[in-house]
Formats: sequence, C-alpha cells, structure tokens
Amino acid sequence: MSGTTTPGKGRRPLAARVAARAGGGAVRVFLVLVALFWLMPTVGLLLSSLRDPADIGASGWWTVFTEPARLTADNYAAILENDTITGSLLSTVLITVPATVLVVVVGALAGYAFAWMEFPGRDWWFLVVVGLLVVPVQVALVPVSKLFGTVGIFETTLGVVLFHVAFGLPFAIFLLRNFFAEIPRELLEAARLDGAGEVRLFTRVVMPLGGPAIASLGIFQFLWVWNDMLVALIFADSESPPVTVALQQQVRQFGNNIDILAPGAFLSMVIPLAVFFAFQRQFVSGVMAGAVK
Repeated sequence: MSGTTTPGKGRRPLAARVAARAGGGAVRVFLVLVALFWLMPTVGLLLSSLRDPADIGASGWWTVFTEPARLTADNYAAILENDTITGSLLSTVLITVPATVLVVVVGALAGYAFAWMEFPGRDWWFLVVVGLLVVPVQVALVPVSKLFGTVGIFETTLGVVLFHVAFGLPFAIFLLRNFFAEIPRELLEAARLDGAGEVRLFTRVVMPLGGPAIASLGIFQFLWVWNDMLVALIFADSESPPVTVALQQQVRQFGNNIDILAPGAFLSMVIPLAVFFAFQRQFVSGVMAGAVK
C-alpha cells in the first residue's frame, strides 16, 4: 500500500538529521562565538596589563575600545626592572627545562624497554606504572617533604625538579610504551639482522619514529611544570620562587598590585602558549597515536 512505510526507507531519524546539519554554518558561527567567549579572560588580562593602574581601578578593561590612546607599555617596562619577577622567570626556566628533559629521556628509555625488551615481571611492572597514574600529588606532599628535609634538598631547585620528574614519569612511560608498541616488529627485526644492538636500535629506529609522541610528551610536561603552583609553593626556595609563587606573593592584604600582577601573569602565560601552538600538531597526533592502541 502507498501509505505504508517500509522499514529502512522514508524520512531519516531525527538524530541522523541533526548529525547531518552539525557541520552547517550556524554551528560554525556558534563555535566561533564560544571560542571568542573562552578567550575573553586572556584578552582582558592583556588589555589590563597595558593600562595605567589608576585607570584599572576606575573602569573595566573593555573601556579601552573607546579610549585606545590611553594604552601604555609602562607596566611591562617596570616589570622587566623588577628583580623579583625577572628572577622568578629564571627560576621557572631552571625548574621546567630539567624536569621536562629528564621525563622525556627516562620515559623514552622505559617505554622502549616495556614495549620491546623481555625481562621478568615486565607486564606486572607496567601495571604498577599504570596504577601510579591515579595517585594524586597531594598524597605525597607530606612524606616527600620529610624525605627531602632528611636528605637536605627541601626548598631547593633540585627537590622541585625531582618531584616533577617522579610524578611525570608514569604518564610518560604509559604514553611512549603504547606508541613504541605500534612500531612494526618486522622493522625492528630487520634492523637487528643488520647488526643493530639495542642502543643503536633505540636511537636510530625507535626515536625517529616516535617523534610525535615524544614531542607531545615534552609539551605536556613543560606546560604542567611551568604552570604549577602547589609543588613550587611547598618545595621551592622561598628566596628564589618560580613565577607562579612570585605573582601570588604580590597579592596585598587590602588590594592587588595589579600593575605588576597583570603584565607578570601575561608574560608567564605567553611562553607556554607559544610552545603549545608551535607544536600543536605534534601534540595532538602524538597523544592520539600513543593513547589508542
């Protein structure tokens, strides 16, 4: 009969029609608006850092669009002459770079061992590493503080670096092991037939193929360490704190030192943002390839 609807034919289900229209212009406009709304705090911070402290206290940052001539770079000139902020940026670099390099190097070696080397209890040890992923940082603050105090590295740069390395390695090993395990076995066996040992196999074959995952791990670790405040607040030297702690110390009891906080916060944000956007493609491809088997 003409009025009968055959299963599988006729109008598509509502979910299918909505999915088909998901790539339309209206959705794209909506996503652009969401992105602009998400970037609004960053834009507000940038514009506030370019305003006079008196103007900041008198009106909101959005008023600069009516008086753009009042923008000034005096706050950045003053902060670059502030020994506390410049010293904290140097301290942050001295913590972030070693913590990132050590996690990448040790994580790559361990990931290769778990993926392609045979040793007793390999799978059980890897399960232990995976279990360490769920251990929160807060659990280790008190016992590690006592340990560092005993060995004499509490409130030192070395102590902060070691803490970040210890908590960064489980994710590093998990990510790189899964990525290295996807390398074709035939390729490694061919290299071994050509006389390549484990060291040469790791440096000449595995490392070049694991570039995306290694780059993504380095970016992830860099961003985490650079933006950390909890670990730095407890373990870093109070005389030369990282930039996150130094900016927190600029908060006064009855008001904020906004002429230092705004440009300092934006400077501390620019470096990790530049690193992320410079290697964004490697970050995404590495995480997706390493985390999905």
